[in-house]
Amino acid sequence: MSTKILIIGACGQIGTELTLSLRKIYGVENVIASDIRKLNIDVVNSGPFEVINALDFNQIEHLVEIHNITDVYLMAALLSATAEKNPAFAWDLNMNSLFHVLNLAKAKKIKKIFWPSSIAVFGPTTPKENTPQYTIMEPSTVYGISKQAGERWCEYYHNIFGVDVRSIRYPGLISWSSPPGGGTTDYAVDIFHKALSDKKYECFLSSETKMPMMYMDDAIAATIQIMQAPEEEIKIHSSYNLAAMSFTPTEIAAEIKKHIPDFTITYEPDFRQKIANSWPASIDDHQAREDWGWKHKYDLETMTVDMLENLSKLKEK
Repeated sequence: MSTKILIIGACGQIGTELTLSLRKIYGVENVIASDIRKLNIDVVNSGPFEVINALDFNQIEHLVEIHNITDVYLMAALLSATAEKNPAFAWDLNMNSLFHVLNLAKAKKIKKIFWPSSIAVFGPTTPKENTPQYTIMEPSTVYGISKQAGERWCEYYHNIFGVDVRSIRYPGLISWSSPPGGGTTDYAVDIFHKALSDKKYECFLSSETKMPMMYMDDAIAATIQIMQAPEEEIKIHSSYNLAAMSFTPTEIAAEIKKHIPDFTITYEPDFRQKIANSWPASIDDHQAREDWGWKHKYDLETMTVDMLENLSKLKEK
């Protein structure tokens, strides 16, 4: 049986690039993109697209049946900073969309699920440096609470019902092709835009706030790699730690200054500082590297070059 993919939340920050990458690998006709609205022209115009509400089980089931879907990538979620402003809806969206997909797999209507978790599952009591795969998890944000609960449900559905669900805990993600999506780590996207347009940036975090980050190209590669790995290589069915680099606003600003010498940064921490303070500074992801061969490609230096090159090209268009 050939792979037929449904991406729920295909117009989001990760979903956009994931959709385009999967279409290159599996063929346009085998990757059905869906979202609650037609929010991204590239995604909508590059292949099959369905308008769908991730909270509506019947809509999801209908799409799975008419398109003979085997794999679902559930990318719909309310991110950290946005979720704090609307906790009830964040919980509803982040949890019930997951239940819908898990129940479809339990009923053998789909074969495989990808569901993203996050470093937000960790909290202020978690060891901050080289945060282990198994450690104290006391998240202090709505987003983190929903992701931690989701991890437990994923493992439960695997252990009790044999559901093949795969997950990674994304660090902060940095991309030139999609705008910031309401996350606490989004300063590391916005700073590049402002560096090119204004040569200055006011950061909503303090200068020495160190957080784990990853270039979007690496995040997409990891997502596809874990889904393509043989089932026996997947030893963890809650969610895998994943890492590439960790840096502070001071360090990313210094890297940008190498290319834009008159760039300046100022600091005006807001409510997101408290969220950032509760998260790890660096992540130990040796299990992902050992189990299914994860390797990152980009560090701060190579990512900065690629971000500035691609954003400069966009501005010229």
